[in-house]
Amino acid sequence: MNGVSAEKEGVGGPELSPALRKLAEEWLTLDRNPSTVQEIERLRDDGDEKTLQSLLGSRMVFGTAGLRAKMGAGYSRMNDLTVIQTAQGLASCLLEQFGSGECGKRGVVVGYDARHNSRRFAELSATIFLNKNFKVYLFSNFTPTPYTPYAVVKFGCVAGVQVTASHNPKEYNGYKVYWSNGAQIRPPLDSDIQSHISANLNPLPTSWDTSALQKASSDILDPLASVTATYFTDTLHLCYRREDNASSPVKIVYTPMHGVGAEGAREAFRTFSLPDFIPVPEQIDPDPEFRTVAFPNPEEGHSALGLAEKTAERHGATLILANDPDADRLAVAERSDPSTREWDILTGNEIGALLGWWLFKNYRDSHPHFNGKNVYMLASTVSSKFLQRMASVEGFQFEETLTGFKWMGNRAHELLQQGHEVLFAFEEAIGYMCGCRVLDKDGISAAAVMAEFAGWLAGQGKNFRQQLDELYARYGRFESEVSYFVCHSQDTFTQLFNGIRSRDDGNYPKTCGPYVVDSIIDLTVGYDSSSSPPDFKPFLPVDPNSQLIKFILDDMTCECTLRTSGTEPKIKYYIEISSKIGETVSKEELTKKLRKVAEAVVSEFLQPERWGLEARPTQ
Repeated sequence: MNGVSAEKEGVGGPELSPALRKLAEEWLTLDRNPSTVQEIERLRDDGDEKTLQSLLGSRMVFGTAGLRAKMGAGYSRMNDLTVIQTAQGLASCLLEQFGSGECGKRGVVVGYDARHNSRRFAELSATIFLNKNFKVYLFSNFTPTPYTPYAVVKFGCVAGVQVTASHNPKEYNGYKVYWSNGAQIRPPLDSDIQSHISANLNPLPTSWDTSALQKASSDILDPLASVTATYFTDTLHLCYRREDNASSPVKIVYTPMHGVGAEGAREAFRTFSLPDFIPVPEQIDPDPEFRTVAFPNPEEGHSALGLAEKTAERHGATLILANDPDADRLAVAERSDPSTREWDILTGNEIGALLGWWLFKNYRDSHPHFNGKNVYMLASTVSSKFLQRMASVEGFQFEETLTGFKWMGNRAHELLQQGHEVLFAFEEAIGYMCGCRVLDKDGISAAAVMAEFAGWLAGQGKNFRQQLDELYARYGRFESEVSYFVCHSQDTFTQLFNGIRSRDDGNYPKTCGPYVVDSIIDLTVGYDSSSSPPDFKPFLPVDPNSQLIKFILDDMTCECTLRTSGTEPKIKYYIEISSKIGETVSKEELTKKLRKVAEAVVSEFLQPERWGLEARPTQ
C-alpha cells in the first residue's frame, strides 16, 4: 500500500455506501501526505458520508485557465495528490503536443505566489516535469503571476504553470496554465489537458520525491534574476515621460494586499523614475493568512482598502494604488479634496477608459504617421464599451472577446502574428494588459503607468475624475454597475437562467421593468436575436458549460449581462448606460437611470428571494 497509514479493517460508519467507502480506500491508497490521509481516515471512521461525498464524489475540472479550489483532502480540493495528478496529466499532454525533444529543449516555467502550500505544489509540479525529462525553469521565490507568462515567451517554453488563487480567501489555492504563446489556455486545450489528467491519476513513486530539485542539473534553472532584469526594461515602452516623472507632485500610497507585488511595484516605479510610493505597513509583506482583510481583493472597495485610506490620510497622499495578492490586478482610489475624508474608488471600467485613452494618446503622439487600421484595443464582453466608442471617433480598431484574459491574450497574440499593434486590453474586474510584453493582465506594469499618468494630470491641474469628465464630454458619458449574488448550487444557476429564457410565454423577456428589450445574446445556447435568421448565430464563441445572457435595452442605450463566475460560486450582473456623442447628460441623471435598471434586473431576472441568493457583502 502506498498510503502512510494501513487500512483499518472494519472501521467506518455503517451508513457509508459501498461506492463511497471504495472512493475513500482508493484515496488512502494513492495519497502520501499525512495530513490529508488523516483527514479522509477520520471522515471514513466517523461515517461522514455528506462530507466525504463532497470531497471525493467529484473532481476539480479545468475552468478559467486551470484549477481553483479550497485546500484540503479529496479530489475536489487542492492538495498534494490532485496537484501531482494534474502535473502528470499536463506533462503527458505537452509531450503529445510538442514531443519529447521540444519539451526537453524548450521546457516549462513554474512559478508560485505566497499562499499556504504554493511552493510545495510548485515543487511537486517541477519534480514531475523534471522526471519526464523537461527542462524546468522553477522560480526560487514567490513572484507576481505576470512573471510566469512573461518567462514563457522570454525562454521560448512550451508552457508555464503559476500556483496561485489570485484574490480568493486564504483557504484557496489554484493552478494556472499558460501555453507556449504566453497566453492562458483556452478551449479545447482545457478539455485535452483534463483528458490527460484522467489518464494519469496514479502517482508515480518518483512524483512524491522533490529531492531531485536540489541536485545540480542543467535541466533545472532559476529564472528569477533573468526575468526581473528584462521584465522591467521591457516596461519602458509604456513610459512616455520619464524625464518628468521624478518631479511628480502626486503622493501615492501602495498596497499589495498581503501579496507578492511590493518588490515588483517598487522596481517598476524606479524604472519609470517615479518617486517612491508610501507602503501600507500592515499589508506590505506577504501573509498567507491575510490578517487585515476578510476578502483580499481590492475590487471589494472600502472594506479592502480601509488601511490604505488611513495610511494615505496620515501622509497627506491623494492617490492609492492596490494590487491583488498575486499582483495581476490593479485598483485605484483618489481623494480630490484633501479637506474631506471621502475616497473616490474608480471602477474597473473607469480605470480601463483612462488607461486606454492614455496609451492611445501617447502612442499617437509618438507616431506622426499613425494608421488606425493597424492599431487594436480589446475588452471582454461584460466590460464597458467606452473603448469601442472611442475607436469609432479616433479611427483605431476595437474588438470584443468572451470574458477572461484567456480570450483576450490569445486574440492579442493572433493580431500580433498578423502584424498588428495591440495597445491595450482590459476586463472590468480590474484586469489590465498594457502593451503586449505580457499576454495576460498585469497589475505591476499597470500601476507604474497609472502613476505616470497621475503625475502628468497633476501638471495640468487635474485628477482622474476630472479627466474622465473630459473624456465623457468628447465620447459620451458611460456609467456602470457591477455586482453579484452568492449561490453554491449549480442546479439553481441552471434553473434561474432557464427561467429567464422562458419568462414570457416560453420565450426570452420582452421587457425589463419599464424598459423594452431591443435584443438578446445568449452565449450558452448560441442565440443572438440581432443576427440573421434562421440560425441567429452570435459572433462570439458559445460555451454551453457556462451561463451568459446579454440584454440590450431602451433603444440601445443600456446593456445588461448576467453570467456565472468560472472560479467562484457567484452570479454576476453587469449594467452599463451611455449617452450619445454630443448629448448633454449629467452623471447624476445617468446614475439615477442606472439604479432603476439595476433594480428591475435584480427583481425581475435574478429574483434573489425566490432562488435563495446571498447578497454581496456590504462594503
